[in-house]
Amino acid sequence: MNIDDFMLGYKAAWEQRDPGMFAALFLPDGEYHNTPFQVQRGTAQLGEYWKRVQLQEDVQVSFEVLATAATSGIAHWRTTYQVASEELFQIWARSTGTPLVARKPGDPLPRMVLDGVLQATFNGDHCSLARIWWHSLPQPA
Repeated sequence: MNIDDFMLGYKAAWEQRDPGMFAALFLPDGEYHNTPFQVQRGTAQLGEYWKRVQLQEDVQVSFEVLATAATSGIAHWRTTYQVASEELFQIWARSTGTPLVARKPGDPLPRMVLDGVLQATFNGDHCSLARIWWHSLPQPA
């Protein structure tokens, strides 16, 4: 596996909102650092973490490979999605430390924009370690 293959799989897993597809990108003991302070290790934790994307709708992922080597790579990625539940929106607000968007009862949930960088290390046909750094905000109307 290389960064191009990984990012194609990452894009597909996110757009299809498929935890199994995401976990299959990694070695059985692979690690995904979704922030500098949180890590999911192993197939079960990876799949459980990725279930949160099932609360997103109309997911669109794009990426650009910035650097590639024989066993590693770096990519810039951008994702937009429609928040599909109040629960997900509350999780996002707590995790980012960002105040909630002013909304009146009955207002639709926002469309979110995430922008980030991913660094990955590969062992054979799988990822052994992926780290992401990202920020998110509601998409301007």
